[in-house]
Amino acid sequence: MTHPGPVLVVTNLDDPTTDLVIDELHGRGVPVVRFDSGDFPATLSVAATLTGDGLAGTLTTSSRTADLGHVRSLYYRRPSGFTFPHLDEQTARFAVTQARYGLGGVIAALPGCLYVNHPHRIGDAEFKPSGLAAAATAGFRLSPTLITSNPAAARNFIKRHGPVIYKPLSAPLYRDENGVSCTVKVAEVTADEIDDAVSGTAHLFQQRIDKATDIRVTVIGDQIFAVRIYSDLLDWRTDYGRLTYSVVEPPSGITKALRAYLAHFRLVFGAFDFAVDREEQWWFLECNPSGQWAWLEPETGLPMIAAMADLLQRKTV
Repeated sequence: MTHPGPVLVVTNLDDPTTDLVIDELHGRGVPVVRFDSGDFPATLSVAATLTGDGLAGTLTTSSRTADLGHVRSLYYRRPSGFTFPHLDEQTARFAVTQARYGLGGVIAALPGCLYVNHPHRIGDAEFKPSGLAAAATAGFRLSPTLITSNPAAARNFIKRHGPVIYKPLSAPLYRDENGVSCTVKVAEVTADEIDDAVSGTAHLFQQRIDKATDIRVTVIGDQIFAVRIYSDLLDWRTDYGRLTYSVVEPPSGITKALRAYLAHFRLVFGAFDFAVDREEQWWFLECNPSGQWAWLEPETGLPMIAAMADLLQRKTV
């Protein structure tokens, strides 16, 4: 038995992970309606009404129409956002707000829909301090952490807990002097490097773990896929070409904490990162509710694409 209705996929135009999942769903004969928020209103329209059973109506792309009252599931994965480049700045700002709370509100309130993940829950979980607090409550091991805009507090923390690394609280996109996209890197920092610029905004400092390896754990519904990542890098994401992998079984305590963390934010998917020290203790780093995962399947043979398709298809035994 499977749930009737289409799968909605909300993503940007260039997302290979989503492409793989959609191909799997198509191969199973599951109807898919894909769109990006950036398509609105040029090639995407919505007509929703409120009934005693919730929202009803249609969402129409350039090639498909979805019945809003019978959506099977919604895969929300990094859409590009609303833009109105043909409007002046003030009018565009108004239009973006109406689109966000209008179309965005509609797709967040679909009756009987399974969200992977719900966009509001993604937003909640993306606040790093909230995630760290939830991780501690769930039972994960965390290294000493400071979030501050106070230079003196940062220097004192580094002197007490060094070596210490700096992490951005979010991952804004920058362009270097050549116009190439780049991000703020995770890096070790000393007390002497802290100056008054710290007072300009919030910063996250964390005691560096003397790690032996990294672990990426991807939770897809009821299935857990844990992969050990071998490298000599502080942040393995800076050079995928230097990585090797092996499949591991997470300890029972970690499995229990994974479930507790996801339940806290009401998520059904999460990409968890851990540092593993030389005593084989797992240290929680973060959970990305929209994280990458599909590149691990060809590296390990884990059936992750099928697991995501099973979840979105809402297969039942």
